[in-house]
Amino acid sequence: MQALATLCALLIVSVQADVVQRFEDEPECVKYFYNEKVPEWGASTPGAVRLCQRFVNRFHFATLYDTNHRIAVYSAYQFQPSNGGGRESRWFVEPQLVSMSWQAEMKDGYWLGKDHPGVYLGEKQALNEDFTHSGFDRGHLNPNGHHAVPSRNATFTLTNVVPQNPKLNQNSWRIHESELTDLFRAKCSKAFVLVGAIPSADNWIVKNNVKRVNIPDYLWNAYCCVDNNGKPIHSGAGTARNTEENWVEKLSLDKLGEFLQQFSNQPVGELFYNNCRP
Repeated sequence: MQALATLCALLIVSVQADVVQRFEDEPECVKYFYNEKVPEWGASTPGAVRLCQRFVNRFHFATLYDTNHRIAVYSAYQFQPSNGGGRESRWFVEPQLVSMSWQAEMKDGYWLGKDHPGVYLGEKQALNEDFTHSGFDRGHLNPNGHHAVPSRNATFTLTNVVPQNPKLNQNSWRIHESELTDLFRAKCSKAFVLVGAIPSADNWIVKNNVKRVNIPDYLWNAYCCVDNNGKPIHSGAGTARNTEENWVEKLSLDKLGEFLQQFSNQPVGELFYNNCRP
């Protein structure tokens, strides 16, 4: 009887887990990918984990997270018209990247540290203090402005953040995100979006002589818009060097695939089902 109770408890934990083996195993998480197709891109990244980003007891987006570089490979989400609010002062971390026995919901890093005094939280993820006085912004991949509350709040997790050049983050990349907002509102019944980063070879935020967070060379995003019947009607992509160059290049999905191929010795594959073709 006790063994059965233990098994039931383990099953409950696995169902509620934020860290999953496959996005496809969690119906409320795989829905952030168009037609539930998860890209092959990044799947073989050493140290990668799959996060179903849980906040206020439900999922809001999905992140493939590189625990070696402590930045995301990409975040995947569905666009939501903003309803205002939700600008967080807190920065969340992922408890299950410290221990799988911990809670499945993101938590304010300050209070998680208070709950577990003496336990180092940053072995597999970036911490808020890594960014302090670093000269880099905590750059959202999945932008808070593409969501309504509470999903908007959930984007303030450090597993959705990369060190971003302030000039790029506050100017051309912000404008690019705003232009996508207008596009998605005007043309899409639903918009499925991927936003990712290309890590640098050896450029890091260093704290106490330790390489803590990789500073990516590039940011990129891609989107697939569908109509009320779920038929693809529009797609596109963008890339930007993570420098003061402060410029976003607009691309087709095919051209983005060619761009990403430069950074992989494996085929990029489709980022969206059928490459978002009608």
